[in-house]
Amino acid sequence: MMQQSYYSLGRLTEIIGTWLLAILWALPLLYAFWSAFHPAEFSTRFDLLAPLTLKNFANAWGVAPFPRYFLNTFVLVTMILVAQFIICTLAAYAFVRFAFLGREVVFVLVLVQLMIMPDVLIVENYRIMSAFGLVDTILAIGLPYMASAFGIFLLRQTFKTVPKELEEAARVEGASTMQILWKVYIPLARPVYLAYGLVSVSYHWNNFLWPLVITNSVETRPLTVGLAIFAAPESGVDWSIITAGTLLAVAPLLIAFLLFQRQFVQSFMRAGIK
Repeated sequence: MMQQSYYSLGRLTEIIGTWLLAILWALPLLYAFWSAFHPAEFSTRFDLLAPLTLKNFANAWGVAPFPRYFLNTFVLVTMILVAQFIICTLAAYAFVRFAFLGREVVFVLVLVQLMIMPDVLIVENYRIMSAFGLVDTILAIGLPYMASAFGIFLLRQTFKTVPKELEEAARVEGASTMQILWKVYIPLARPVYLAYGLVSVSYHWNNFLWPLVITNSVETRPLTVGLAIFAAPESGVDWSIITAGTLLAVAPLLIAFLLFQRQFVQSFMRAGIK
């Protein structure tokens, strides 16, 4: 009886702690919603009778070139994701199914990249992009991230779980190496691709420091950099418009998560099980 009481108390404490952490995490977002949908005079004052308005979003859209920022960000994350899928898939397949001299050493070198923070390489990356004449281009933002050590590791571990019998059966049917990869390995790894794609898109949609360093113009700035400049104190924009701009920036990710949250969770669970 006492043991059951301790278990119930522990369970109750866990639930309360979870809700407290969830509320603390959601508070900034809730405040952003409140400030964005109310007039400026209510941005620091809570009043249930405060009138709702969409004027802040219209003002934010007119003050900053958000259409261009959205286009730049969409092109950036799409370019990076497609390149990562191609490079990581080919590299992972090579590590799993091809025996070549120094394979394990090369794979260890790939894993070493996981221990290096991208910020450490900013100066060297800038020097390289400058040498290639790519400064202030969307390509320069994405190039350092196109070969992902995490993506190679994740897909390698997934491809290792594919039975060799399936590959041998495909070869008996006359399939080439690329056909085996396309028709056997990739379909079986779809949940992992989806999980990794979500992580990649979320990270590069919100990436800030490297795009800030390598871009100088509106034509190449992604949303994060554009929003930081838009919200700078010298711009003189009030807080309600800033929060409206912030919600505009995060809206695609929020909407995607709300619409596909079940698929998101299932993909991460399947990827974790593998």
